[in-house]
Amino acid sequence: MLIDVHAHLLTEGMFNRHEFWGPFMKVQGLTVGHFSLGTKQPAKAATDQEAQANLLARMSHESRRKLMAERGVDKLVMSTPSHCFMYWAEREFANEYARICNDELSAFCRADPEHFDFWCHANLADPENAAREIERAVVQLGARGVCVGGANFNGIEVHDERLFPVWERLSQLDVPIMVHGYNQSIYWGERHHEDRFETTSIVGDCVDETLFFWHLICGGALDAFPNLKTYITHAGGMAVFQLGRLSELNRSMAPDSRNRRPLLEYMANFYFDLDVHAPGLRRGVVEVVGIERLLYGTNFGGAYDHGDLTEGLGLSDANRERIRSGNAIDLLKLDRPARAG
Repeated sequence: MLIDVHAHLLTEGMFNRHEFWGPFMKVQGLTVGHFSLGTKQPAKAATDQEAQANLLARMSHESRRKLMAERGVDKLVMSTPSHCFMYWAEREFANEYARICNDELSAFCRADPEHFDFWCHANLADPENAAREIERAVVQLGARGVCVGGANFNGIEVHDERLFPVWERLSQLDVPIMVHGYNQSIYWGERHHEDRFETTSIVGDCVDETLFFWHLICGGALDAFPNLKTYITHAGGMAVFQLGRLSELNRSMAPDSRNRRPLLEYMANFYFDLDVHAPGLRRGVVEVVGIERLLYGTNFGGAYDHGDLTEGLGLSDANRERIRSGNAIDLLKLDRPARAG
């Protein structure tokens, strides 16, 4: 069985909710405020209406199931695209948009629960409201956890104790965090053009994800909430590849860090995927992280597809199955089909 825990969903109800922030699907790409994603790509539609229709066609149940069948995927766990997190928008709208996203994600999944589940969205720039919305999404709508941006939430960084109500609620509900970086140039306003080469996305996502790992540990959140679980996509950004450096320098060069234990002792709180583009790097992630902390996530249907992430790694059938489905079933409390073991 194969469960891909990194996929994104946009529905018609998630578009055009704010006169400025949108989000909108335009000829030049997904647009949020002044920002448009991939503006140098050739236009694939003649009008904004056609662009939106084309995108929604790729997001339909039928289209997704077709691509899933082609790639051997049995279930997707989807989230709001990170470009639409709205942490930087007006608080009232940002909170409202989180509710909209969760209602839309839930409705989509309820129509076919065999194939689809979801990570909820919450406006972490308003932590108290975010905690309430996460509880609503998990308890009432069936969310399996919450997807968050990586580095900061409109100025509230991950180490900030103002976020403790969110971590506390997640711990009480016993559901995990999914960390996905985002284009921080979105809130630069008209200066977003200064983000040369989409750097805050292409490089910045991995930086954000690494910072989440570093700040969550250094800020003492895992001492206050030892059962908090976090999945960091893109193989952990750069955290896994620089794990030794982070561990050593947490002790010798970060005297203001609040973690009570050595950094490596917190690894049991984290999960990662194998979303890197070479089997050699994936083998390294397996060796460093361990089979029991790996999930299968690909940004399904996104910018690239590099085949089965568990092939060519020298894994036993049992370990391959743990990465492909078993760990996700346990972490997200998914139903375990008989064929999943």
